[in-house]
Amino acid sequence: MPEIPEIASRAKEMNLALPGKQISAIEILQPKCLNIPPEEFVEALTGAIIGLVSYHGKWLKISTDKGWFLLNMGMGGEILLSTRTSLPAKYRLIFDFTDASCLSLNFWWFGYAFYAPLDNLASISMIAKLGPNVLDLSLTEFISIVQAQSAKTRVKAFLLDQSRVAGIGNAYIHDILFLAGLHPLNLLSKLTESEIEKLYSAIRDGLLPSLHKGGAFYETDLYGQKGGFRMEDILVGYREGSPCPRCGTPITKIRTGSTSSFTCPECQPLR
Repeated sequence: MPEIPEIASRAKEMNLALPGKQISAIEILQPKCLNIPPEEFVEALTGAIIGLVSYHGKWLKISTDKGWFLLNMGMGGEILLSTRTSLPAKYRLIFDFTDASCLSLNFWWFGYAFYAPLDNLASISMIAKLGPNVLDLSLTEFISIVQAQSAKTRVKAFLLDQSRVAGIGNAYIHDILFLAGLHPLNLLSKLTESEIEKLYSAIRDGLLPSLHKGGAFYETDLYGQKGGFRMEDILVGYREGSPCPRCGTPITKIRTGSTSSFTCPECQPLR
């Protein structure tokens, strides 16, 4: 699933390539990904000129002079800038531009392509309920959000709750918690201010290396090139049985609610 390293990278690429392009046609092969009927979606955005591209959590926000095109890649997929003569084998939507280029979208699983009027972005509840982008927070803001949580909130559950802080998912959270020295089931309310500060730093240290490399190796950029953050860059995530990079203890895979977590039993004690 794309997280901040991938989504922020796609937003940067799209900002360089898309502004000023005008949508001439839209082909929809997967209507269920839309928030409005296909004919309304096509009418709303055909003729639109693309402006700046930003992101919020796992959503790409593409502004146009006719409204917002909002994109969530769900469990992953491809956003490719090409032409009709070089389309990928699989796609769900195609945006044709007047300069003969086109943007093709393919969702592996789930995925949303929404429209919202320029003055009513709040009508999209899935975006309106998001917390702030986690990398945009100052330490003071992060501490305030942590201290406002319920006494029973677990550290991992907090980080995955997009309504609290947006952008972290199951791919990067294992290394983030390892860098913070925290067990995923530790209570957030029991963290000292020093531990909260360490968690804040761990979030940045766990996300920025991938962001600087264009995202994970299993995702592609706007031109079909794989991300530069590879399996060997991962510290403990998905490395069950491998030695901890700090102490050498074998990494374990444990159940944490409805998900699994990869932790070092020595470096991340449950308390």
